[in-house]
Amino acid sequence: MIGNSSATPMAAEWQDLYRVGPGTLAGRYLRRWWHPVARAQDLHAGRALPIRSFGEDFTLYRGEAGRAHALAFRCAHRGTQLSTGWVEGDNLRCFYHGWAYGPDGQCVEQPAEPEPFCGRIKIKSYPTEEYLGLIFVYLGEGSPPELPRYPALEGEGLLQVTQYTWPCSYMNSLENGVDLAHLAFVHRDLRAELGLIGVPRVAAEETEFGIDHVGTRPDGGQQHVLHIWPNVLQRRSGPPRRDMPWNEALAWRVPIDDESFTSFGLVLIHFTGAEAEAYSAQQRARLAQQPFTPATEVGASVLRGELQVWDVEDRRVLNAVQDYVAQVGQAAIPARTAWHLGRSDVAVTLLRSIFVRELRALADGRDLKAWRLPVQAVPTSGLAASAVPG
Repeated sequence: MIGNSSATPMAAEWQDLYRVGPGTLAGRYLRRWWHPVARAQDLHAGRALPIRSFGEDFTLYRGEAGRAHALAFRCAHRGTQLSTGWVEGDNLRCFYHGWAYGPDGQCVEQPAEPEPFCGRIKIKSYPTEEYLGLIFVYLGEGSPPELPRYPALEGEGLLQVTQYTWPCSYMNSLENGVDLAHLAFVHRDLRAELGLIGVPRVAAEETEFGIDHVGTRPDGGQQHVLHIWPNVLQRRSGPPRRDMPWNEALAWRVPIDDESFTSFGLVLIHFTGAEAEAYSAQQRARLAQQPFTPATEVGASVLRGELQVWDVEDRRVLNAVQDYVAQVGQAAIPARTAWHLGRSDVAVTLLRSIFVRELRALADGRDLKAWRLPVQAVPTSGLAASAVPG
């Protein structure tokens, strides 16, 4: 049985999904994949950043030649935070007493020691790769697998790289991602503007890549959510209207710890040339219209009872505010045993059951499922054929 034997079996199973620190079942399981930990644009050459991911702290820095590296959080000498130090070439020098480390974690210099013992000092290092504007780190044991590639995001167009952090479990967001029923309520006004009206009839199935969740609206239009195992959502969306370009998107929900996560998103908008320039100018003008209050601040105000979601007038943040209120409003770690799931929760139930199945296999030392990426993204939102404007 997974989890604490003193708890009820159901509570123990679901509780294990939320614990992601070193040594936990979910933590061990999720560390078998590469995960983004920062946007490439936020890590400049010659600089270091403190990073927390999966309940573990480490140091991310970019060498003067431009390559990103990841080392342990603290110096092996007297434990100060390494991100406060200096980048020299591809090495990182500690701020406290000048010990220097190479990208492999090997200590290469101890300037205050008359008889250096660098050869006996080595801190932990982590494999890193940079891809599509994100920096990925492999936190697992042994040699990392090949970093997955997403050709749909490698084409021409405007590539937007986004990041936000919310104070709740990554599972809250993963479950929301495969919950198409919520769209008719949480985002009802935004969807009505696009003609996506009605509560969908939902279905979900396990695939070789994860979960394919399909919602069929009363008008016959469909929406697919591809949950790529273990924590990635992929979609191709945009109703076929001139003001709503088709785009490809990926989003990783990466735990910071048990009670918070960061979402790293990629959106490739299929505009090039003059169309791309015009679209970018339009977006810049939209953001510059008035002071911008982050969705997290607005959402927190809603949860404190200071305003209601329908009081939010800034359309730039409305969609994010709606999701924030729904997901963070469940609590950082929801009380799952108090839930009463229905037929519309089929994909949420499937997501849970697959995670529990795989964690049980890991705990028992049995083989885990080998997942494969989908061949291509499918259209995941759009108007019914009869409603498409000519």
